[in-house]
Amino acid sequence: MSEPKPVAAGGSDEIEKRAAEWIDRRDADGWSTRDQAELESWLSESLAHSIAFWRLDATWKRTERLAALRSDGSRTQESAHQKKIEPAWARTAAILTFIALIGAGALYAIRPPLQNSYSTSVGGRQTVTLADGSLIDMNTDTALRVSANSKERKVWFDRGEAFFKIRHDSARPFVIVAAGQRITDLGTAFSVRREASHIKVSLTQGLARVEPSDAHAGMHAVVLKPGDVAVATPDSISVSRMPLLALDNELAWRRGVLVFYNTTLADAVRQFDRYSGHKILVEGTAASIKIGGTFPVNNPIAFTAIAKRILHVQVSELGNQIVISR
Repeated sequence: MSEPKPVAAGGSDEIEKRAAEWIDRRDADGWSTRDQAELESWLSESLAHSIAFWRLDATWKRTERLAALRSDGSRTQESAHQKKIEPAWARTAAILTFIALIGAGALYAIRPPLQNSYSTSVGGRQTVTLADGSLIDMNTDTALRVSANSKERKVWFDRGEAFFKIRHDSARPFVIVAAGQRITDLGTAFSVRREASHIKVSLTQGLARVEPSDAHAGMHAVVLKPGDVAVATPDSISVSRMPLLALDNELAWRRGVLVFYNTTLADAVRQFDRYSGHKILVEGTAASIKIGGTFPVNNPIAFTAIAKRILHVQVSELGNQIVISR
């Protein structure tokens, strides 16, 4: 059996041609377990390979069924016999001709839905309004991708923090994929923050389900209610309760401020560092001093000046770094 010709991975036309060759090779006589393993290896190389193969295979089968329905019953057996002895190059040519004939519109239909990418810079913020009326309010240094079709709305959450206010549609679930977890809207307003080791989901309205993207022994889906905060790692999902006022304070970045209540200087500084290239270092016992108040997210200088005056700490500048000590 002839090996499909190698092609450059990257162009959609080349991938479609390679998929057509694999279909022809599979449907010919002599298909073996080794051939199947090679096909599966090619499919696993990229999502584009899998989509091209399975969509083209489904289209080809529909075409064959249509031809069978239109043909004379007396010619059915003859056609089946002819198909078996048909040269491999002829079947491949037929598939490629069919691709050319169905035109750009049909090729668009068998490609994956387009993704719209959105991102913010350090200290930036952006509000995205989706076609269905749902809102995504993106915080500093955040990146995500959005796609939608007739069955599902989906977000790949790559980094950062965002607040989602979703227009619920039971026929088109809204799903967020982040760090191995799936968050499904059940009529919801909630925030998602992605850290290196976990994601944090805080629900302010409605319901949402959090579950692993893939089956994971010992991990079950949890349904969040207003005031619930879920922290999900690769191995666990834990849920705690938080007063809605405290949740509102956590979302104060949407108003351009940070709200601290009995917060250590070390924790407050970690928050400011997310919004500015002007880094703050807290040294020694100053890290455990508590502070409270409302501060603009984009003015760490004002924060350190207030800390100096109220907490009586030492503040000095070293290049682009501010050092707080006691």
